[in-house]
Amino acid sequence: MEREVLEAYEQLVSAFREGRWDEKFVSFADEATVVDGGRWFGSLNEYRDAWNRWAATHETLPVPASVETRVLKVQMLGDVAVLTHSIESRERSDDGEETEHEVESIVFAKQPDGRWLVVHQHISPRAG
Repeated sequence: MEREVLEAYEQLVSAFREGRWDEKFVSFADEATVVDGGRWFGSLNEYRDAWNRWAATHETLPVPASVETRVLKVQMLGDVAVLTHSIESRERSDDGEETEHEVESIVFAKQPDGRWLVVHQHISPRAG
Protein backbone atom coordinates (compact mmCIF):
# COMPACT_ATOMS: atom_id res chain seq x y z
CA MET A 1 0.00 0.00 0.00
CA GLU A 2 2.86 2.42 0.68
CA ARG A 3 3.93 2.08 -2.96
CA GLU A 4 0.41 3.14 -4.07
CA VAL A 5 0.55 6.19 -1.79
CA LEU A 6 3.96 7.17 -3.17
CA GLU A 7 2.60 6.81 -6.72
CA ALA A 8 -0.34 9.12 -5.85
CA TYR A 9 2.12 11.55 -4.29
CA GLU A 10 4.32 11.53 -7.39
CA GLN A 11 1.31 12.29 -9.62
CA LEU A 12 0.48 15.29 -7.41
CA VAL A 13 4.06 16.56 -7.35
CA SER A 14 4.54 16.01 -11.10
CA ALA A 15 1.48 18.14 -11.88
CA PHE A 16 2.88 20.88 -9.59
CA ARG A 17 6.39 20.67 -11.09
CA GLU A 18 5.00 21.03 -14.59
CA GLY A 19 2.49 23.78 -13.78
CA ARG A 20 -0.48 21.57 -14.70
CA TRP A 21 -2.71 23.18 -12.08
CA ASP A 22 -6.02 21.54 -13.06
CA GLU A 23 -4.39 18.11 -12.91
CA LYS A 24 -3.03 18.90 -9.44
CA PHE A 25 -6.59 19.27 -8.15
CA VAL A 26 -7.53 15.82 -9.51
CA SER A 27 -5.37 14.34 -6.72
CA PHE A 28 -7.74 15.77 -4.06
CA ALA A 29 -10.98 14.37 -2.71
CA ASP A 30 -13.93 16.77 -2.99
CA GLU A 31 -14.12 17.04 0.81
CA ALA A 32 -10.38 17.71 1.18
CA THR A 33 -9.32 20.45 3.57
CA VAL A 34 -6.24 22.59 3.02
CA VAL A 35 -4.13 24.95 5.09
CA ASP A 36 -2.00 27.09 2.77
CA GLY A 37 -0.40 30.44 3.47
CA GLY A 38 -1.95 30.41 6.91
CA ARG A 39 -5.45 30.20 5.42
CA TRP A 40 -7.95 27.40 6.07
CA PHE A 41 -9.99 26.01 3.17
CA GLY A 42 -12.86 23.71 4.15
CA SER A 43 -13.28 21.95 0.81
CA LEU A 44 -11.62 21.44 -2.55
CA ASN A 45 -14.11 23.84 -4.15
CA GLU A 46 -13.24 26.54 -1.63
CA TYR A 47 -9.50 26.02 -2.24
CA ARG A 48 -9.95 25.96 -6.03
CA ASP A 49 -12.10 29.13 -5.93
CA ALA A 50 -9.40 30.95 -3.94
CA TRP A 51 -6.78 29.68 -6.39
CA ASN A 52 -8.84 30.89 -9.37
CA ARG A 53 -9.35 34.34 -7.79
CA TRP A 54 -5.60 34.57 -7.14
CA ALA A 55 -4.74 33.34 -10.65
CA ALA A 56 -7.08 35.95 -12.18
CA THR A 57 -4.88 38.69 -10.69
CA HIS A 58 -1.82 37.53 -12.68
CA GLU A 59 -1.16 37.96 -16.37
CA THR A 60 0.77 34.71 -16.37
CA LEU A 61 0.54 32.03 -13.72
CA PRO A 62 3.69 31.21 -11.82
CA VAL A 63 5.47 28.30 -13.42
CA PRO A 64 7.93 26.41 -11.26
CA ALA A 65 11.42 26.85 -12.64
CA SER A 66 12.47 23.93 -10.45
CA VAL A 67 10.92 21.85 -7.69
CA GLU A 68 12.94 19.61 -5.39
CA THR A 69 11.07 17.42 -2.93
CA ARG A 70 12.21 14.94 -0.35
CA VAL A 71 9.88 12.52 1.40
CA LEU A 72 10.69 12.69 5.09
CA LYS A 73 8.24 10.06 6.31
CA VAL A 74 5.24 7.99 5.27
CA GLN A 75 3.01 6.68 8.05
CA MET A 76 0.55 3.98 6.98
CA LEU A 77 -2.56 3.88 9.17
CA GLY A 78 -4.79 1.34 7.45
CA ASP A 79 -6.66 3.10 4.65
CA VAL A 80 -5.07 6.44 5.63
CA ALA A 81 -1.50 7.58 5.07
CA VAL A 82 0.31 10.66 6.34
CA LEU A 83 3.15 11.77 4.11
CA THR A 84 5.51 14.53 5.23
CA HIS A 85 7.94 16.08 2.76
CA SER A 86 10.12 19.11 2.22
CA ILE A 87 9.83 21.31 -0.84
CA GLU A 88 12.20 23.79 -2.39
CA SER A 89 10.71 25.49 -5.40
CA ARG A 90 11.80 28.37 -7.57
CA GLU A 91 8.91 30.07 -9.32
CA ARG A 92 8.71 32.67 -12.05
CA SER A 93 5.81 35.12 -12.07
CA ASP A 94 4.94 38.65 -13.17
CA ASP A 95 6.96 39.84 -10.16
CA GLY A 96 10.15 37.96 -11.09
CA GLU A 97 11.62 34.81 -9.55
CA GLU A 98 11.50 33.67 -5.94
CA THR A 99 12.45 30.58 -3.97
CA GLU A 100 10.08 28.96 -1.48
CA HIS A 101 11.22 26.57 1.26
CA GLU A 102 8.32 24.65 2.77
CA VAL A 103 7.37 21.55 4.68
CA GLU A 104 4.10 19.87 3.96
CA SER A 105 1.98 17.17 5.49
CA ILE A 106 -0.40 15.41 3.14
CA VAL A 107 -3.06 13.02 4.39
CA PHE A 108 -4.15 10.48 1.79
CA ALA A 109 -7.21 8.24 2.18
CA LYS A 110 -7.96 5.17 0.11
CA GLN A 111 -11.21 5.68 -1.77
CA PRO A 112 -13.84 2.98 -2.41
CA ASP A 113 -12.59 2.75 -6.02
CA GLY A 114 -9.03 2.05 -4.76
CA ARG A 115 -7.50 5.47 -5.54
CA TRP A 116 -5.49 7.28 -2.88
CA LEU A 117 -6.62 10.91 -2.76
CA VAL A 118 -5.56 13.87 -0.65
CA VAL A 119 -8.07 14.51 2.14
CA HIS A 120 -5.94 17.11 3.95
CA GLN A 121 -2.88 19.15 3.04
CA HIS A 122 -0.98 21.52 5.33
CA ILE A 123 1.79 23.69 3.88
CA SER A 124 4.10 25.72 6.11
CA PRO A 125 7.24 27.76 5.53
CA ARG A 126 10.36 25.83 6.53
CA ALA A 127 12.34 27.43 9.33
CA GLY A 128 15.60 28.90 8.03
